Amino acid sequence: MGVIGWIVVGLLAGAVAKAIMPGKDPGGIIVTMLIGIAGGLLGGFLGKVIFGVDSIDGFFELSTWVAAVVGSVILLALYRMLTGRGHRRGHAHA
Repeated sequence: MGVIGWIVVGLLAGAVAKAIMPGKDPGGIIVTMLIGIAGGLLGGFLGKVIFGVDSIDGFFELSTWVAAVVGSVILLALYRMLTGRGHRRGHAHA
């Protein structure tokens, strides 16, 4: 799959991950796309390590999309944990 294919998969997988895990996140469409692209790579790697299958076969393969979405959800959760999602911690009310 070429670079354009990865960008399209990343954009859509990132959007699906945000639909699965709604909420305000810092960043916009670029961050969503980057999380989706990295999520696709992570999902493919995990599929190979855990199940011994090549999860990222091609653009129109279901395994590519499942791996990309699962990886994107994992990375979105990590991203939210690292950025704190804008919540203040340790703020005492008087």
